[in-house]
This record gives sequence, C-alpha cells and structure tokens, in this order.
Amino acid sequence: MSATARFALPLLHPGQAQKELFHNEALTLADALIQPCVEDAGLNAPPSAPAPGQCWIVGESPGGAWAGEAGSIASWTAGGWRFSAPREGMSAWIASEGVAARYMSGAWHAGRVTATRLEIDGEQVVGPREAAIDDPDGGTVVDLEARAAIEAVLDALRAHGLIDPG
Repeated sequence: MSATARFALPLLHPGQAQKELFHNEALTLADALIQPCVEDAGLNAPPSAPAPGQCWIVGESPGGAWAGEAGSIASWTAGGWRFSAPREGMSAWIASEGVAARYMSGAWHAGRVTATRLEIDGEQVVGPREAAIDDPDGGTVVDLEARAAIEAVLDALRAHGLIDPG
C-alpha cells in the first residue's frame, strides 16, 4: 500500500529514499483536509492568483488546471495544485458564503442542515414533520377572528415545513 485508503495520503516505506518529500506531501494534504475551509465553491476555472494554503471546491464542469477534478477540493501549494476527492459526510466551511457544505450522495450541498431533530439545552424544539392539519371548518359558532388566527398559524407552520402542506 503506497497511500492511505481515505484521502490517498502518501505512506513511507522502509528504506525509502527522500522520505521527507513524501512526509511533506502528506502534511500538505492533511493541512488542506483537516477542518477544511474553502474560499468558494462551484468554480470551474482556477483563480488567477491563489495564495499557498487556499482551497476551493471545484465545480461540475472544470477546465484548465482543474480539468477532470469535478467536486474535488483543490488546494494551492508552493508546488502547484493538489486535489483531494471528497468522502461521504465530509464537511467544509465556505468562507465566501459563510456557510458549511456537506458532501452527500455524490455532491456538495451548501447551507443545508440535515438532522432528525433539533435540540436546545436538551429540549427538542423541532422534530420530524408532522402530518397535515386541516383548516378549521364547521362548528355551531363561527368566530371569524379566531379562525383567521388559526389559519395564519397553520400557514406559517406549513411555510416553514413544520407540518405537511396537505
């Protein structure tokens, strides 16, 4: 085995000459991949004046020095571009947008949070979407103001995706 299984970091071999080159290459890639922060996502052409240590998430139709690297994390180093293929569940911070991106099902998804519930101080505040709730209808005494308030609450819950629009 000449590289690690997940991110293809180069491994050293007994008796290998110039081990420092392989060690430094592994450190360079680890520097880009541990808690990654990218300048931007979705670019298809490399920036004209990158600084060492800057990274980008390559777009879907890359060209030039990024050709063939769609979806990869492109890192600029003193030795040129280094590309790392993302792994399922990997996250990166997109500095230009101020949001996190997660690699899921073969694509990057920026600004999306996926969870089964949201808790604050141990209390669930949002859980799975509940079934649709019908608008008020019928009754022997119709209070138009109360009915309008209930409909407004239901509309807001539907708009936020908390209950099924039905």
